Amino acid sequence: MDRSEGKFERRGRDWIRRVAQRPLRDPLARYTLLGLLAAGVVIAALTLLAAVMVEDWSQRDIDLRSRLVFRSIRDQVATAMTAKPDTDLAQVFERITEDERILALGFCSAQGQLRYATKEFPKSVTCDSLKRARSNAFAAIADSGRHIHISSFPITVAVSTGHLLVLHDLAYIETRTNEARLYTMLALVGVTSGLGLLATAIVLALMRAWTRSIRGALTEVRHGAADEALVHSPFPISREVHAALSELRMERRFANGIHVEWSPKTLHRLLLEELPDAQVLVVSNREPYIHNRSAGEITLQIPASGLVAALEPVMRACGGTWIAHGSGSADRDTVDAADRLRVPPGEPTYLLRRVWLSEKEQSGYYYGLANEGLWPLCHIAFVRPTFREEDWVQYRKVNEQFADVIVEEATCDDPIVLVQDYHFALLPRMIRDRLPKATVIAFWHIPWPNAETFGICPWRREIIDGLLGSTILGFHTQFHCNNFLEAADRFMESRIDREHASVTFRGQETLIRPYPISIEWPPAALVDQAPVRECRDAVRRRFSLPADARIAVGIERFDYTKGILDRIRAIDDLLRCHPEWIGRLVFIQAAAPTRSKLATYSSLQGEAERLVADVNARHGKGDFQPIRLVVRHHEPDEVLELFRASDMCIVSSLHDGMNLVAKEFVAARDDEHGVLILSSFAGASRELSEALIVNPYDTHGMAEAFVRALQMPPAEQRDRMRLMRDLVRERNVYRWAAQMLLDAARLRRRQRIVWSNAPHAGRAGSQAMLPASQRRTA
Repeated sequence: MDRSEGKFERRGRDWIRRVAQRPLRDPLARYTLLGLLAAGVVIAALTLLAAVMVEDWSQRDIDLRSRLVFRSIRDQVATAMTAKPDTDLAQVFERITEDERILALGFCSAQGQLRYATKEFPKSVTCDSLKRARSNAFAAIADSGRHIHISSFPITVAVSTGHLLVLHDLAYIETRTNEARLYTMLALVGVTSGLGLLATAIVLALMRAWTRSIRGALTEVRHGAADEALVHSPFPISREVHAALSELRMERRFANGIHVEWSPKTLHRLLLEELPDAQVLVVSNREPYIHNRSAGEITLQIPASGLVAALEPVMRACGGTWIAHGSGSADRDTVDAADRLRVPPGEPTYLLRRVWLSEKEQSGYYYGLANEGLWPLCHIAFVRPTFREEDWVQYRKVNEQFADVIVEEATCDDPIVLVQDYHFALLPRMIRDRLPKATVIAFWHIPWPNAETFGICPWRREIIDGLLGSTILGFHTQFHCNNFLEAADRFMESRIDREHASVTFRGQETLIRPYPISIEWPPAALVDQAPVRECRDAVRRRFSLPADARIAVGIERFDYTKGILDRIRAIDDLLRCHPEWIGRLVFIQAAAPTRSKLATYSSLQGEAERLVADVNARHGKGDFQPIRLVVRHHEPDEVLELFRASDMCIVSSLHDGMNLVAKEFVAARDDEHGVLILSSFAGASRELSEALIVNPYDTHGMAEAFVRALQMPPAEQRDRMRLMRDLVRERNVYRWAAQMLLDAARLRRRQRIVWSNAPHAGRAGSQAMLPASQRRTA
């Protein structure tokens, strides 16, 4: 065995120990202790309940027996009350007390004299002492350490009333109650112990089977047969374990057994190993580099887009061709005769193919259906979606135009096509029709709403049909995956496999997977950044801020889904409720204009400017303004400088797919300080739980979170930031891309088997011809 294999096996054993032994030791012991405590509480409660029930039953038994005694001798006592004074009932009373549970009998006359008392009648019990008890039928007293129950029954003859006293010793009740406690406890302990031993045996058996299955899968992984091992495993293995094993195999293959973080190098090696000779095509509306003409010169702009920030590093690592709309005023001047341009400038690694759209096409496809229809529909930001038939016509036309360009750029019949976002919902199906062997990975960068909400769209069936042309359809979160499955189930005649998260439609299976998008690590713009202290001094000089001013930042496109107005209102609330921060806190909102042709966007900017003016007028002091609104495009190095200069970053999205601003802020803080305020409605909140999670609709609650951030001790800031930085570093954008490409690689291997064994099979049946076990574990 070579050195790399030995290292791999050691890593495999360590992995098994982490996922199998730890749950059996520390958590199992903790859960066992909690289970014993819970069982003890239940046993104690049931034992007490049994004792109370026995005691109550015994008490009612005494009362019943006393009444029976009274009824049996009532007439004799009444006769004695009217007879001569020398009439004696003592013998009758003595015979009755031969019952071992009746202690004594006695009779109190109307004059308060005790008559006919039996021999065992306690001397401490007198008629006078029972006057209070006679107001009730029964009483209990203590006598020489004994507990005695006295039943008093009135007997009236003429105008004279006496009372028959029946006394019971309660010792037998105590004995009976103690026995009930003991037997109940023993029975419950026995049952609990039996069930506990049975449950322990089942858990141990399942864990042994699970561990054997994982160990066998690891062995198969080492020999390169991970998929088959997981498919035919005698013990089911979840997709999460499947993914972990795949990453373990990948680390061994790409790093010779040495653990490395995901990087452009490892992603590039993944393509060479898993997808040799594969052509990668990326399709998006927004291009990664925009050329504009300004003052007679051509300038380069990198758009403020989370999609571009995520995909551009991946394309630099993978190569291939990026197909996008050429939107810059000088874009046509910078391409060759085939509308292509090698990028990035200065160090080109991939091709940018620009597609030209007319004003009418852009108005209907981009501004119309995509951003007045699908964007508000999916974000549920309380802006009414607008659907126009002419927009739908242009949307479909532009999708077809991009499909034709993909066919032009494809150099083989089975490229990997990464379709990005809601602008191209119809494109996967169009690609499938033109290139049946292509592997189409569509990623939806915005939320997918619930089925009822999505049902508003007049073309809901066409959009879902288009997306189901994908081989793999990705979303940011499992929640969005679930929503899509519900929509497909409601609106399409399809087969939904919820266990394995797939939809079979037109004989083709589409996998529905969560792929939380991320950023490159470390950010390229961070290399040339000044230290945090210098960044803070530079920002303070630029905005003429006092040396002790605390800085909060928000960096967004001017979009109504980002919650810009809500965070400004929260700053206003903070300064109103905590006036001690007036003059000491500055909020810098950097907002890039976007989609200004749409009324909802242009009015948002005007409303934000008015709101900022009101807050500054209310809380400003001299030349000091608490809110600085900067409306312009910011380059990546400017954004990072603001992040590094700030004490807190506010991400208050009303609804968001992921929101990479949160992750960019975390990546920028290599000093491990600063606080992230993060909306619970952003997908990033599922991962960055160490941020202060807020509800952007709760203005006062968000303001109080700001105060907490400003008062947070440096040690707590460091602990929170370290955890978030570790997560962003490990789950960076290269890992995001690798997950999709690995899934694609497995599917392509299986698809080749289908096409090679059934060359005359139609493309619609290709996926259906796969074995069920293989299709489900893709």
